[in-house]
Amino acid sequence: MAKLIVISGEERQEFELAAFNTIGRHPDNTIQILDRIISKEHAQIQRAADGRFLLRDLRSLNGTFLRGERVADHYLVDGEEFTMGSTRIVFHDKPKADDALGRVTIAPGLTESHIRGRIQANTGDFMPERQIPDDKNLRRDYERLRIGHELARAVGSELDLDKLLPKILDKAFELVGADRGVILLQDDKGELTPRFVKTRSGKSDPNIVLSKTVMAEVVNNKAAVLSSDATMDARFSGAHSIIMQGIRSTMTLPLLHAGEMLGLMHLDSLFTSNAFTEKDLQICTGMAAQAAISIQNARLASRIEKEAQTRAQISRLIPPSVVEQVVQGKLVIEKGGRLNEITMLFSDIRGFTTMSDGRPAQEVVNTLNEYFEVMVDVLFKYSGTLDKFVGDEIIGLFGAPISIEDAPYKAVSCAVAMLQALEEFNRTRASENLSAIRIGIGINTGMVITGAIGSTRALQYTAIGDAMNVASRLVNVASSGEIIISEDTYRLVAGRIEATQLPPVKVKGKAEELKVYRVTGLRSIATPIPGEWSGPTNG
Repeated sequence: MAKLIVISGEERQEFELAAFNTIGRHPDNTIQILDRIISKEHAQIQRAADGRFLLRDLRSLNGTFLRGERVADHYLVDGEEFTMGSTRIVFHDKPKADDALGRVTIAPGLTESHIRGRIQANTGDFMPERQIPDDKNLRRDYERLRIGHELARAVGSELDLDKLLPKILDKAFELVGADRGVILLQDDKGELTPRFVKTRSGKSDPNIVLSKTVMAEVVNNKAAVLSSDATMDARFSGAHSIIMQGIRSTMTLPLLHAGEMLGLMHLDSLFTSNAFTEKDLQICTGMAAQAAISIQNARLASRIEKEAQTRAQISRLIPPSVVEQVVQGKLVIEKGGRLNEITMLFSDIRGFTTMSDGRPAQEVVNTLNEYFEVMVDVLFKYSGTLDKFVGDEIIGLFGAPISIEDAPYKAVSCAVAMLQALEEFNRTRASENLSAIRIGIGINTGMVITGAIGSTRALQYTAIGDAMNVASRLVNVASSGEIIISEDTYRLVAGRIEATQLPPVKVKGKAEELKVYRVTGLRSIATPIPGEWSGPTNG
């Protein structure tokens, strides 16, 4: 199993690598490293189709270094060490079966093979007791049950394919006198790819050549194939790959689940004629069926893990509570949308163009990412939905896609908390000799169309309507550090906030001037939202 050893000072931690891993300072990462020089989302490590692990730096501010040189993409090798900030990280890969997988080849036969006998997968069914003709069948079925039970105990709870496949071949070697074994699984393209190799001696074979003729028979007919003596068996007269190696006994079994071909298990004996019997084939066919169930379970577990990662990514766009409702089928986001009343919050950085002038693009992106992370955390805390980022602008919705109680007050409370969080964020930037970020916020409440809008290939959840346009205009009215709300929002939160009425303002797209209010705080008599900051008390 591939793993990382993370060394920070005197502390040493080990992390097993999954198919997809993220590294950074933020707790949402697969591997969190508490090093201030490391970015919140610093790097990824992903397993490629060939089994290697690709290290990818996510354009982090301080970089990822290998042998003193900064790297962007790099395929890791066993024992390799790289650094992030002041942290050393050592990559260790599982033994690759002495690179045996690379020595497995599939050779075509020069003529068609004629296979006179085979065992179909459905022979694994057990006959009713009254229909069993003799003790021989009874003993055979008992043995199949025993082996199935032992295999289930060995692999039943194993959901990691890299650990599961060795256990399956270990059990197969216990059953029959095989010298070598290979498990091949279908990849995303439907091609059979060697995934694990085992030899009885424990040493790597110089070359394991599998017969394409035999494999085609097993795949096409979903049948297990047995050869008592491959060098003489007429069934494999065209399978030159078998004859070339002098293999005297082979057994190739389909790994089937609900009729679906997951892969093959191949066993062979190099030195013993008639090493495998028909009974062995019967028993191993049942074992292969049990193994296929475990392989399918492992694949399903891997799919669930990927879905969880996807869910985590979605949770960065909308509150986790909304994600759960979508996953559970309680909320359906339909194309076209519906009319409802919501509160909209627009937040915009003041002087961002000037602040970005002359700075490297990557530095600007890193600044925005760190700022967005802080602001979106606050947005989600107050049950807001992230509509979108527009440059340095954040658009949040309260009351969509699911309605929430007291959406206008939550939106105003969120705005106040955003300003407080920004002050803390700016203190950190000041300690790093970076300029402060200042924002203005505009809030409006009104009827809009909310829903999935776009094409059949790409949809985006958003809100459209006049009330949305008003909110976008109010954010332009707000100065640095100001929260400006409309009269429609003020009516719904009056008495619970501290606000000053401003002179009416003329905004683009509106014939009449709008009444607006500047929010200065939340009143202490307002019912606090559980677990949330209630804001400053004025008066």
